[in-house]
Amino acid sequence: MSSATRPTLDLRYRTIDLVTIATLGVAFGVVFWAWGKLYEPLSNLALFAFPPSSALLGGVWLMAGVVGGLIVRKPGAAFATEFIAAAVSTLIVGGTQWGFSVFASGFFQGLGAELIFLAFFYRRFGLVVAAAAGALSAAFESVYEWYSYYSDWSFGYQLAHLGFFVVSGIVVAGVGGWALTRALATAGVLDSFAAGRETTTEV
Repeated sequence: MSSATRPTLDLRYRTIDLVTIATLGVAFGVVFWAWGKLYEPLSNLALFAFPPSSALLGGVWLMAGVVGGLIVRKPGAAFATEFIAAAVSTLIVGGTQWGFSVFASGFFQGLGAELIFLAFFYRRFGLVVAAAAGALSAAFESVYEWYSYYSDWSFGYQLAHLGFFVVSGIVVAGVGGWALTRALATAGVLDSFAAGRETTTEV
């Protein structure tokens, strides 16, 4: 049996779980805020001349939920980490150019990641699961943005936006979040979690 598959399901929260969710939320919130400041100049580069392709930059904002779910492995962990990160990025002095709509983004992004971990009954946390969490998080956010930011786009543009966002969710949030979790585990930071005690890689 792969060590990434939990033989018993312990869904009780410990103090360290709650502290870790809060810590990750704050840390990623600062990253989200900084990425928001870089987003506009980056999205205006010629590389993103096709407007929907700017969604390739969105995966960074999905990482908190994926990483929180991979580390804490309890119901609500992915959602809470993502939502806290979104809230922090909004409440930092200066906030973001999207204002309080970021709370809605945090909700949909966190919900997408959470539903994947739920679908696997909080028992599997390998690379494929991480990629799926990033993908669904991206899909939820993209559809939300169709109505909040891009309602004037054609359906073809909206579908392209969805495709680019899902690719970014898989690669940046999914694979990137999984790699970050593994790196933290290797460094010994996660010794209090199952993620830090695993010795084999599940895909």
